[in-house]
Amino acid sequence: MSIGIIGAGNIGAAFARALARNGISATIANSRGPETLTNLTAELGPHITAVTIEEAAGADMVLVAVPWSKLPAALSGLPDWAGRIVIDANNPIEGPHFQPAELNGRLSSEIVADLVPGARLVKAFNHLLANLVSGDPRAEGGARVLFYSGDDIKAKAEVADLITRLGFAGIDLGPLKLGGALTQFPGGPLTALNLVKFG
Repeated sequence: MSIGIIGAGNIGAAFARALARNGISATIANSRGPETLTNLTAELGPHITAVTIEEAAGADMVLVAVPWSKLPAALSGLPDWAGRIVIDANNPIEGPHFQPAELNGRLSSEIVADLVPGARLVKAFNHLLANLVSGDPRAEGGARVLFYSGDDIKAKAEVADLITRLGFAGIDLGPLKLGGALTQFPGGPLTALNLVKFG
């Protein structure tokens, strides 16, 4: 299964580092073009290569981690996702003032889902700090917990398999309506917790 990353900020880059550490290949893209990612790809080569957003979006599984206000522009004009998996690693807040976005009573994942028509959306990798995503998930002697949620059982199983391959202890929080609310930042009670599963 091919993996793409849209967004090379803290979370996108941390996810890329976790993949590279485990010998998993992926493409990564940002809004400024592949030539601006030479430092990152030099660090993470040969596993991580820089491409355009259109090329990254063509992968079987695509993690999206873009500043909230820039999501519509980043995802506009792409072909229908045609059943491919999108990992929603976004949070409806961004610097420098970290004011929560106005969601009008909706979950952020519901808004993201509207931006990726035809995709099978799984919420994951948004609730941990970037250094915990890229760091050794077994540093404390157990396996760092990584929550995920979604409405498509098969898509969740694929993401759960990747989470396990990266060394994390994946915990399924159920459908997006439930799990998305628990891990959405700000407000979700499970955000920014460094939980470790032993045994």
